[in-house]
Amino acid sequence: MNSLPKPQTLRNAMIVVTGLFFMWGFLTCLNDILVPHLKAVFSLNYAQASLIQFVFFGAYFVISLPAGKIVACLGYQRGMVVGLVTAAVGTLLFYPAASLISYPCFLGALFVLASGIALLQVAANPFVSALGKPETASSRLNLAQAFNSLGTTIAPQFGGWLILAGTGLGAAVIMDKMTEAAAVKVPYLILTAALLVLAIIIGNFKLPKLSAVEEDQSHQGSLQEALRVRHLRLGCLGIFLYVGAEVAIGSYLINFLAEPSVVGMAHQQAAIYVSYYWGGAMIGRFIGSLLLRKIDAGWLLGFNATVAAVLCVLGYLSHGWFAVWAVVSIGLFNSIMFPNIFTLGIRELGHLTSRGSSLLIMAIVGGAILPVIMGYAADRFTIHYSFIVPALCYLYIVYYGFRGSKVESTV
Repeated sequence: MNSLPKPQTLRNAMIVVTGLFFMWGFLTCLNDILVPHLKAVFSLNYAQASLIQFVFFGAYFVISLPAGKIVACLGYQRGMVVGLVTAAVGTLLFYPAASLISYPCFLGALFVLASGIALLQVAANPFVSALGKPETASSRLNLAQAFNSLGTTIAPQFGGWLILAGTGLGAAVIMDKMTEAAAVKVPYLILTAALLVLAIIIGNFKLPKLSAVEEDQSHQGSLQEALRVRHLRLGCLGIFLYVGAEVAIGSYLINFLAEPSVVGMAHQQAAIYVSYYWGGAMIGRFIGSLLLRKIDAGWLLGFNATVAAVLCVLGYLSHGWFAVWAVVSIGLFNSIMFPNIFTLGIRELGHLTSRGSSLLIMAIVGGAILPVIMGYAADRFTIHYSFIVPALCYLYIVYYGFRGSKVESTV
């Protein structure tokens, strides 16, 4: 990268774009509040309630490739603005969904919201990676993702206070259902306003043009050409398995802690440990941002994945408080995985960067699929046994960090 803007320009751009990472982390983690809330409002079973995560993460699979074309056509800055406005439309749609007391309308709103976030990810992740020297790309993306994790840590408190507090306990009368459904109106109207303000800020801020990712966008390459790049192709599988493992563990952590063979914790108390799980990812990303200035991204990825796999096995084999802290600690080692896999996957892609970014974001659909597999294992065997599923995911990431991420072909 021989024509980087001035350091102050890059720093200012990093500060502004980091706000996007916080916002989409916040919005994504609110789903953990929506699942129990809408389950009670509509008297859903677990399979029906799981559609919330399935629709949300499924949108990444559907939208990511079109998002790549939008970014290639409009550029990264305008792509971010379109993503923010799309997400704002999704949050605004929660208002009529609540008024109609319609679960399908809620799912539709979630799909639109997730589509906007997918577009943001396709645009913002490679942009942050290019805001400086290539060798420090993973460090920058880890720092930005740390603020994403800050959003995931704060969101449950926000949702619990404005959505869950004061709602009924599942009373059957229509007025109670209307009141419970309406609890999402004010929070999501606040989020709509915040997204639109962010869109105005991003749209009017003079973000630098980064030749490493923005030049020659008229020739962005074909999907087939991008998939021929080995380290990108293997990185897509890495993102699929990582996101799937992280979301699956978070989804079943309360149930795991409530098991008599673990500590038999009440759900309300167990929710605190879910915050520890996601908070560990935030702390780990801040630490990782510093470590990655000195340590190779692939090596650190392989090391963290090795520890995460061991902790999953300990969750499978152990009981009591040892099992609790083994599983909660996985969040800390999850921390650097997404940004490292992403930056390793798009490394040296040149004009294929927007295609590669789309494919990697598309792979986030693992968050819709792996929790189902882990849930099936828990139903078929035990919740302890189900931790073998994420352990296997992490073993693949060990391979990708140490070997699969090596650049073996030129673009």
